[in-house]
Amino acid sequence: MALEKVLFCGIVAMFVAINLAAANNEVESVFKDNEIIPDVIDAAPQQFLKVSYDNGLTVDKGIELTPTQVQKQPKVEWDAEDGVYYTLIMTDPDAPSRVEPKFREFRHWLVVNIPGNQIDQGEVLAAYIGSGPPKGTGLHRYVFLLYKQSGKLEFDEARVGNNSSQDRPKFKAAKFAEKYNLGSPIAGNFYQAQYDDYVPILHKQLSGQ
Repeated sequence: MALEKVLFCGIVAMFVAINLAAANNEVESVFKDNEIIPDVIDAAPQQFLKVSYDNGLTVDKGIELTPTQVQKQPKVEWDAEDGVYYTLIMTDPDAPSRVEPKFREFRHWLVVNIPGNQIDQGEVLAAYIGSGPPKGTGLHRYVFLLYKQSGKLEFDEARVGNNSSQDRPKFKAAKFAEKYNLGSPIAGNFYQAQYDDYVPILHKQLSGQ
């Protein structure tokens, strides 16, 4: 019986490893096919990050959502380790357009020192703002990246509210991760969006009016 138990556990472990490898391959394939690698990061996350909006819409491998649908901060979920802090980034590499990304990247959301998966207890460096792709610029990619920190860190960065575009353009997620030794993202996902009637409202908000 002991031998059978060992064999069974070995088979289970093998299947788990195969499934994890398949999941990793899918993440890498999706991120490469959509050129998030190399436009934003150099190495794929280990798994997809679960991101959902309160209207029931889920961010999934480049699904197209509208600025109206993503105007409110989403719920982000992951299996957190006890006592570990995380960094969450949302970035747009296609500012002002994918054809001419001279403001790459535009920082939409940045929360650091998140204890476990309690985002509301993290330190907000850039408050969440939804998608605001200018009219006629086509689809933009909005990328969520989750990093595991080595511990609670000190971040020497400007704090940006949701009524300001200051310090948001020309952000680089990879350079930020390098600066604070975050390594490669452990999870990620993205959606795409293009202009709709909510965009002028967001732009007005970001002008501080």
